[in-house]
Amino acid sequence: MCLAVPGRVLSTAEVDGTVMAEVDFGGVRKEVCLQYIPDATVGEYVIVHVGFAIQRLDERSALDTLADFERLGILAEEFGDGFERAAQQGASPEGVGR
Repeated sequence: MCLAVPGRVLSTAEVDGTVMAEVDFGGVRKEVCLQYIPDATVGEYVIVHVGFAIQRLDERSALDTLADFERLGILAEEFGDGFERAAQQGASPEGVGR
């Protein structure tokens, strides 16, 4: 299965003419292409599918989605245990790691 997963933009940069970002998925950081939403900014949540940010998402929805994925047991299947922290943060708004 291939999910679209929310993550928080940590930094952005242009790499070989393409806007890229480092995105945090609850402790797992990945490089993501921002070509579809090149004006995404640090601190925003984006939905990432196969390495591309495809949409912005508000923080509450992002954390709730991560928590739901964890409850369904699909985060570990898709990404490993690094997403458990993000799902736990979704349980309380003050738990957001910044």
